[in-house]
Amino acid sequence: MADSPAAATEPVFRDPKVTINRVYTRHGDQGETGLVGGQRVPKDNLRIEAYGTVDELNAFVGSARQSISESLSGSFPRPEDLAKLDATLARVQHELFNLGSILATLPEDVHPKQPRVTQVEVDLLEREMDACQSELTTLRSFVLPGGTRLNADLHVCRTVCRRAERHCVSLGRESNVDPLAVAYLNRLSDAFFVWSRWASHLAGIAEHLWDPNRAASAR
Repeated sequence: MADSPAAATEPVFRDPKVTINRVYTRHGDQGETGLVGGQRVPKDNLRIEAYGTVDELNAFVGSARQSISESLSGSFPRPEDLAKLDATLARVQHELFNLGSILATLPEDVHPKQPRVTQVEVDLLEREMDACQSELTTLRSFVLPGGTRLNADLHVCRTVCRRAERHCVSLGRESNVDPLAVAYLNRLSDAFFVWSRWASHLAGIAEHLWDPNRAASAR
């Protein structure tokens, strides 16, 4: 796994301006919610679908990290590498919140230091995938999710990430969407695929490959 970029001397993004002292507000009872700029929009608005799916993805990443924690509490062949994957997924969780911040804001309301994903995040994902791929065998068929809980969790992350990407593409047809938002989700979904394979490799578990002739009609 590649190392994360060194911390900048000054914060790249502004700190969150959030105060949560009561969870329910009753403001959404009529089917609307508020964007960062204060605008009220329907809860099924494409922008809400986009950052809502990013939020859903973040929850599944948390589930994958819990699978790592449970694996580390037992006997695992390469615990140090699994711990590196956990650190990477923790970083991704923060990046997904940064992405959600920019998606929840209309283009005209974006602050210069507002959290977002950048080319730095995209490039790092590519380097991390290359590092993992160097240990993996070439695939001769598609992979079926499963074999370990972590593998399955990461495949769920991959598919939810693809859905978030599709929602961002749809949103881009009616509003300006930062192209790096789509690029990041595209690379991240690929990364989840590679990480799922790498997790099985670390555990010494054989991958489940698609065999069309195991269908009922082929018997």
